[in-house]
Amino acid sequence: MYQEEFLLSNLIQKGVLKEDIAQSLLAEARSLNKKIEEVMLEKKLVDEKTLINAKSEVLNLPIKLFQEKETVPNTILNLIPEDVARHYKVIAFNRIGNTLEIGMVYPEDIAAQKAVQFLADRLHVTLKIYLITRSDLLRLLKEYQTFTEDFYKLVDDFQKRFASVGKGKTPSYKLVDLESTAGIVAEEAPIIKLFASILKYGVRIRASDIHIEPTRTNIRVRMRIDGNLTGVVYLPLAILSAIVSRVKIMSNMKIDETRLPQDGRFSSIIDEKEIDFRVSTFPTALGEKIAIRILDPTVGLKNIQELGLNKYHWEILKREMEKPYGMILITGPTGSGKTTTLYAMLQILNQEKVNIVSLEDPVEYTVEGINQSQVLPEISYTFARGLRHIVRQDPDIIMVGEIRDAETADLATHSALTGHLVLSTLHTNNAIGVVPRLLDLGVERFLIPSALNLMIAQRLVRKLCPDCKEKVTANSYEEKIIDETLNLLPKAVRDDLNYQKPYQIYKSKGCPSCNKKGYLGRIGIFEMLAMTPQLEEIILSEPSQEKLLEEAKRQGMITLRGDGVLKVLTGETSIEEILAATSRY
Repeated sequence: MYQEEFLLSNLIQKGVLKEDIAQSLLAEARSLNKKIEEVMLEKKLVDEKTLINAKSEVLNLPIKLFQEKETVPNTILNLIPEDVARHYKVIAFNRIGNTLEIGMVYPEDIAAQKAVQFLADRLHVTLKIYLITRSDLLRLLKEYQTFTEDFYKLVDDFQKRFASVGKGKTPSYKLVDLESTAGIVAEEAPIIKLFASILKYGVRIRASDIHIEPTRTNIRVRMRIDGNLTGVVYLPLAILSAIVSRVKIMSNMKIDETRLPQDGRFSSIIDEKEIDFRVSTFPTALGEKIAIRILDPTVGLKNIQELGLNKYHWEILKREMEKPYGMILITGPTGSGKTTTLYAMLQILNQEKVNIVSLEDPVEYTVEGINQSQVLPEISYTFARGLRHIVRQDPDIIMVGEIRDAETADLATHSALTGHLVLSTLHTNNAIGVVPRLLDLGVERFLIPSALNLMIAQRLVRKLCPDCKEKVTANSYEEKIIDETLNLLPKAVRDDLNYQKPYQIYKSKGCPSCNKKGYLGRIGIFEMLAMTPQLEEIILSEPSQEKLLEEAKRQGMITLRGDGVLKVLTGETSIEEILAATSRY
C-alpha cells in the first residue's frame, strides 16, 4: 500500500530532501489536509520531474510526460467526463484496441481508482495507468473547450419542452457553485448545467465578454475573443426567461423586474481559479439581453513587461512614475486596455512605504496592498465625492478609474498639486488631445502645467499566433506604409533600428493553437507626451492642435502608428491590425 512516508524516504535517499525537512513537511501536509506532493511543489522544494520519477519507483508505475504542444483527440478525451477528470485528477489520452491509456496524478487514491474502474466497466475496456504531472493534467484539461454531446442534447430537449425557473427570494451576494442543484426543483437543473457550460467555455477560450441576446427565432450566444465578437451557439427562444432568471438569481438581481436594466456580479471557481463575472441585463423589444464580463485575474492582470511597451516608452513612464506628485493620464476608447495599464503601473508602485487608494467603477481586480473602493452613483457615491474623502485617508498615490466630469477633473488636478501622484483615464483620441479635454472640463489653464506630468494614448491590437506566423516579404503597398511611418520617427529611434529593404514582416495562416484565426492574445500600442517647459508655454499662451503637434514632434514622440509599425517589424502583430487600429488617428 502506498504511503507518503515511502515517497519521502525515496527522496531522502536520493539526497533531494533532508530528513528533518521531510518530517516537517509531513506534519504540515497533515495539518493542512493536503497531499505531501502539493506542499513540496508549493514550497518549490522539488521539481515535478524529480517528484514523478520518485513516485514511479515507489508505485512501480510507468510515466507519461506530454510534449508542450501535444494534444489529445476529443473522442479519447471525452471518454472520461470533464467533472470526473477534474475531481479525480485523471485524463484519458490514448486508446489501442480494447485498452484505454489513462494518466493519473494520484493513482494511489482509492476513490479515484474506483471511479476509473467504474468507467472502464461501463466502456468495456481494460485500463493501462500512467503517472502524469499536475501541470500536464491542467494543460490537457483546457482541451475540454468545445460543448459536449450532453450540452447539445440539452438544447434538443429544450426544443421539445420548456422548463421555467420558479421565482423565489433573491439570495445575498456569495461565491456561486455553478453546477450545484441543491434546493433546486428538477425542472431547473438542465438550465443550470447549460448556463454553466456557457460560462466555462467562455473562460477557457479566453473570452472577455459573453452576450446572450434574443432574436426573433432563437437566442444567439456570442463571445468577444481578442476584441472581436464571435457567434458560438444558438439556443431555443423558449428558454430565454429561464436563463435570464438563472442569471438574476446568481447575480443578486430582482427576478420580477424586466422593464429596467439591472447590474450585478458573482464569483465562481472554474478550473481551480476564482473568476468574477460582472453581469448586466438590458430590456429589448424581443426580451432581456444579458452581457457578462469575464474577469479572470490570470488573463486580465498583467505586469508592465506584458503590456507591449517599447524601451523608449518604458524609460518615459518609469521616469514619470518616480515623481512624487502630478498626474499621469491614460487616454483611448472603451476597451483599449487603459485600466489594465493602470493596474500594471500600480503593481510597480505598490510598496510598503506608500499608501495607495483607488476609486473604481467597478473594481475589476483586487490587488493585495491597495485600498480599492467602488463608486456607487445610485447612492451619490461618485468619483468626485470619493476624491474629497480620499485626501483624508493620507494617500501617497491616488488612482481614479475615469475623469468624467468637471468636478472630478478639478479635484484630481488639485490632488496632484497638493503632493499626490494621481493616475487616471480620460476619453480622447490621442495624447495631444488631453490638454484641450481638460480645458473643456473646466480645469484652469494655469494649473495644467504644474499638475500634469504625462499623457499616454493607447490601443489594443491582436498578436500574431506564435505557432503559425511565417516571415514574408512586404509587398509594395505595405512597404510604402512602413517607409512613410519610419520617416516620421525621431532620428534617435531610426538610428537604433536595423531594418533594410525589402522589409521582412510576418503573417499567420491559422492553426489549432489559435482556432484557425491567425491571432492569439492582444498587445498594446502607445504614444506618450510629457510635460516640458516648451509645452507649458504653449498651454499658457495658445494650446492649438497645431502647436501641440509641433511640440510632440520636437519631443520625438513615437505615434500610435509608429509604435505599431515597430511591432509589425518585430513580428508581434500584422500591418492590417495596425491600420485598423490607427485608421481614424
